[in-house]
Amino acid sequence: MPKIMEMYAFVAEDKDPEDEGIIGFMAGTGWMPLVGADMARVDSLKPIARDISRNTGKTVKLIRFTNREELGIVS
Repeated sequence: MPKIMEMYAFVAEDKDPEDEGIIGFMAGTGWMPLVGADMARVDSLKPIARDISRNTGKTVKLIRFTNREELGIVS
Protein backbone atom coordinates (compact mmCIF):
# COMPACT_ATOMS: atom_id res chain seq x y z
CA MET A 1 0.00 0.00 0.00
CA PRO A 2 1.47 3.41 -0.93
CA LYS A 3 2.04 6.19 1.60
CA ILE A 4 -1.01 8.32 2.27
CA MET A 5 -0.23 11.76 0.86
CA GLU A 6 -3.76 13.19 0.90
CA MET A 7 -6.99 12.47 2.73
CA TYR A 8 -10.61 13.13 1.90
CA ALA A 9 -13.25 13.67 4.56
CA PHE A 10 -16.99 14.24 4.55
CA VAL A 11 -17.63 17.16 6.88
CA ALA A 12 -20.89 18.62 8.19
CA GLU A 13 -21.50 22.12 9.46
CA ASP A 14 -23.09 22.57 12.84
CA LYS A 15 -25.41 25.50 13.61
CA ASP A 16 -22.43 27.85 13.44
CA PRO A 17 -20.82 27.68 9.96
CA GLU A 18 -17.43 27.97 11.67
CA ASP A 19 -18.14 24.75 13.61
CA GLU A 20 -17.81 21.56 11.59
CA GLY A 21 -16.83 17.95 12.08
CA ILE A 22 -16.16 14.72 10.24
CA ILE A 23 -19.33 12.66 9.94
CA GLY A 24 -19.50 8.94 10.56
CA PHE A 25 -21.91 6.02 10.59
CA MET A 26 -22.47 2.85 12.57
CA ALA A 27 -20.85 -0.05 10.74
CA GLY A 28 -20.97 -3.69 11.75
CA THR A 29 -18.02 -3.34 14.12
CA GLY A 30 -18.69 0.17 15.45
CA TRP A 31 -18.51 3.79 14.33
CA MET A 32 -16.68 4.53 11.08
CA PRO A 33 -15.64 8.04 10.03
CA LEU A 34 -16.35 8.97 6.44
CA VAL A 35 -12.75 9.43 5.32
CA GLY A 36 -10.64 7.96 2.56
CA ALA A 37 -7.21 8.22 0.99
CA ASP A 38 -8.29 7.52 -2.60
CA MET A 39 -11.24 8.35 -4.83
CA ALA A 40 -12.46 4.75 -4.99
CA ARG A 41 -13.07 4.82 -1.22
CA VAL A 42 -14.58 8.32 -1.40
CA ASP A 43 -16.95 7.26 -4.17
CA SER A 44 -18.06 4.26 -2.11
CA LEU A 45 -18.87 6.57 0.84
CA LYS A 46 -20.78 9.22 -1.14
CA PRO A 47 -24.18 7.45 -0.91
CA ILE A 48 -23.79 7.22 2.88
CA ALA A 49 -22.85 10.91 3.09
CA ARG A 50 -25.91 11.82 0.99
CA ASP A 51 -28.19 9.79 3.26
CA ILE A 52 -26.75 11.46 6.36
CA SER A 53 -27.26 14.89 4.80
CA ARG A 54 -30.88 14.10 3.89
CA ASN A 55 -31.67 12.57 7.28
CA THR A 56 -30.10 15.35 9.34
CA GLY A 57 -30.85 18.34 7.13
CA LYS A 58 -27.20 19.38 7.42
CA THR A 59 -24.94 20.47 4.59
CA VAL A 60 -22.22 17.87 3.99
CA LYS A 61 -19.04 18.90 2.21
CA LEU A 62 -16.27 16.77 0.75
CA ILE A 63 -12.91 18.20 1.85
CA ARG A 64 -9.44 17.24 0.58
CA PHE A 65 -6.44 17.60 2.88
CA THR A 66 -3.04 17.64 1.16
CA ASN A 67 -0.43 18.76 3.67
CA ARG A 68 1.18 15.69 5.24
CA GLU A 69 3.09 16.27 8.45
CA GLU A 70 4.25 13.36 10.58
CA LEU A 71 3.96 14.30 14.24
CA GLY A 72 5.55 11.21 15.72
CA ILE A 73 5.09 7.50 16.34
CA VAL A 74 2.41 6.23 18.72
CA SER A 75 3.13 2.78 20.10
